[in-house]
Amino acid sequence: MMPPAAQKTSVGEFARQVRQEAHKVTWPSRKETLVTTAMVFVMSVLAAIFFFVVDHAIAWAMRLVLGLGG
Repeated sequence: MMPPAAQKTSVGEFARQVRQEAHKVTWPSRKETLVTTAMVFVMSVLAAIFFFVVDHAIAWAMRLVLGLGG
């Protein structure tokens, strides 16, 4: 079954609704943005270090198991 046709909104009404919704947005403060950005960088570095260590541990184990490590 087809849903009933949606009521069309004029361009002016649409623009008014967009402005109304934009006023409801709560933007983070400068401090919150800087702290969040710093945390993203820190977590990225920690993840990179973790995967680097795990990769090397798996490579070492594979060399040990396959006898390719001399």
